[in-house]
Amino acid sequence: MDTRQDDLRRDLDATLQARKELGKEYEEELVDSFMKRLDARLDARVERSVSERMDDYAPSYRDRDRDRGRDRRGWAPGRSGNRLAVVSLALGIPLTAIASNPSGGGFAGLLACWAGIVGVNFAAALGNRRDRASRRPRGDWD
Repeated sequence: MDTRQDDLRRDLDATLQARKELGKEYEEELVDSFMKRLDARLDARVERSVSERMDDYAPSYRDRDRDRGRDRRGWAPGRSGNRLAVVSLALGIPLTAIASNPSGGGFAGLLACWAGIVGVNFAAALGNRRDRASRRPRGDWD
């Protein structure tokens, strides 16, 4: 017998001894107490078994994204490239209206406005690419 069965046998013996000493009027409480301890042991055993089985499975895509630091929306906390692109597009709408106004430069103003937006996004993308390349671990073949 292993130690878990020995512990269970001792608990059962202690419960039976307590029943002999206390009498039948406490039998229900003693049985309930023993059953709670037995349930706790079974729950711990099942939890351990399930966790061992789950360790054998590969993490799902959702778990891998969470482990990489991404939240549900897909935004990476360390990278501002996605946020910059969204903000620049949102600001591009009123800037387009202002720059394309005939008194504001017309078509040339429109081209200059969007060239600036594209340039800022391009520079941010190159910066993120360099940061990512410098953080990547180098192997023997690099």
